[in-house]
Amino acid sequence: MSMNQQIIKDAVEFRRLLHQFPELSDEEFETSKRIEDALNQYGIEYQKGFAGTGILGIIKGNHPGKTVGLRADIDALPIDEISGEAFSSEHPGVMHACGHDAHTSMLIAAGRILKERVDEIHGTVLLIFQPAEEKAPTGGSQKMMDDGVFDEYTPDVLIAQHVWPGLEVGKFGVMAGPIMGNSDRFKIDVKGVGGHASMPHDTVDAIVVGNQIISSLQTIVSRNADPFGPAVVTVGSFHAGSEPNIIAETAEIRGSIRSQSDEMKQLVKSRFHTIVENVAAAMGAEVEIEYLDGYPATVNDSEWADQIRSTVVSMHGEDAAPELQPSLAGEDFSRFLQKYPGVYYWLGSSVGEGQKPLHNPGFRFNEAAMPYGIETMAQGAIDTLQTLKKNV
Repeated sequence: MSMNQQIIKDAVEFRRLLHQFPELSDEEFETSKRIEDALNQYGIEYQKGFAGTGILGIIKGNHPGKTVGLRADIDALPIDEISGEAFSSEHPGVMHACGHDAHTSMLIAAGRILKERVDEIHGTVLLIFQPAEEKAPTGGSQKMMDDGVFDEYTPDVLIAQHVWPGLEVGKFGVMAGPIMGNSDRFKIDVKGVGGHASMPHDTVDAIVVGNQIISSLQTIVSRNADPFGPAVVTVGSFHAGSEPNIIAETAEIRGSIRSQSDEMKQLVKSRFHTIVENVAAAMGAEVEIEYLDGYPATVNDSEWADQIRSTVVSMHGEDAAPELQPSLAGEDFSRFLQKYPGVYYWLGSSVGEGQKPLHNPGFRFNEAAMPYGIETMAQGAIDTLQTLKKNV
């Protein structure tokens, strides 16, 4: 890496600091303050107060041109860390298990590089520090826009990266079209009739009804969905009953639904309601459904996906951008992309053997990925502004 080694060293230290003191969605007060201090230290202009703790850094190039936004998310997850890192979370029950500490730190470092290279910048680069990415289905991106984050500087293209533990360091996941999925959530409350275990005929067993509902929901993907259009229905929690000799009166079922296309999302949602209501009715139970439409799919603009890919390939060679399948994980950057064209890509960050997935209490991030992420963000912004200039 030809990059300034001090910038990398500072970025690693800042990432470890954020990792030690993680904060949950909408509570990123210290994190936000640390970002402000860093931007002040490096002489980067900024505006604040978007979605509460969100910040917008502004770097103006020496030449006129368009506007490109680079985004990092800043919140952590409600997880007890067991990664064994020396700089593990000091906040019990809160952990940076999704790499947002690295995203934030890399964005500040990219800002420093861009400040040094203002003579290569044709236009303006925005540094978007977004809160509450993990707070589905509301999230922080829509709130930032509602609060006027782009009122003064409107982006022509938006770019975001996400650490990807399934990919080795030095590799990138860049693709046109959907890269992340629609992500919805549900809660089903089943109301039966409780009673004595020896007299089932006087009852409507909420556990049996819940069990039938869960089994029937599995037919949506296996029998209603086109096998070539991905969808996943997950029941993540099922709570019912209290004693071995009492037939349960109520049950609560909670889960999530993932899909890629809007057509598939609507099909699954419609079948979900039909199945739950009819299975419950057939068994004499009442049911209440709470269905939360979550983040839409994250859909990359083909022109800007090609642009980032060409930046990656020119720096690291053709092998650095392998062909990959999209993921059905949800991502709040999707709402930014519904308003502005752009690209979201994965940054290889595997620690190798023993790597735990994102959102796992043992998740670890390979800091060797940081120079790749910093350089790609900075160079990607410069290259994108050059292309926008040519397109005029």
